[in-house]
Amino acid sequence: MIRPLFLTLIAVTLGGCAGLGTLQQASKPNDLYLLTPKSTFASSLPRIQMQIVVEEPTATAAVNTDQIAVQPTPLQVQYLPRARWVDRAPLIVQALLVESYENSGKVAAVGRSTVGLRADYIIVPDLREFQGIVTAETENSKTVRVDVRMNIKIVDAFEDKIIASSSFQENVVSASDQTPDLVNAFDLALGRAMRDSVEWSVRRINTHANSQPSSTIN
Repeated sequence: MIRPLFLTLIAVTLGGCAGLGTLQQASKPNDLYLLTPKSTFASSLPRIQMQIVVEEPTATAAVNTDQIAVQPTPLQVQYLPRARWVDRAPLIVQALLVESYENSGKVAAVGRSTVGLRADYIIVPDLREFQGIVTAETENSKTVRVDVRMNIKIVDAFEDKIIASSSFQENVVSASDQTPDLVNAFDLALGRAMRDSVEWSVRRINTHANSQPSSTIN
């Protein structure tokens, strides 16, 4: 079993295998983990003179938490013991998307929906997958693949309609079943998904804005 990986949500049903050495550590403080924004993008990315607002991603209850989710089976969700994200996963993704847009240097202004920025376009993310998946196991370790999948919708704020929608998925196999390696796999997978979603959305906004009559673009 993963050491000390899974704090089962249904320990009673797992019997003797549920311990994993975690019950003795329940009183110890949690380690907090950060993820990082993207800072490198395609040089051909156009610059848009538009203001963008990024909404908080929607997510299922299993993901909408500061706990780090892992699925030992397709129908079961567990969480790493003594490990937490620094905030709920959707809020982390929202903040990192904002920073990634800023780091691209291709957007006039970008902010979260709570800051009151007058938006030309609204980015509406849906965090569909944000967990580790156990793909194989031996007596002493497990192979865990981190899956990140986001659906992104772009809304024209003036016309209040969706102008584009796409899904971005990345899978990274963790170097080991230990928490630091799992977090690194999350960082790689999320970073790649954010890079692709930022580049795609900037290009789609640029195409849409340039297709509009000049009188509708402020």
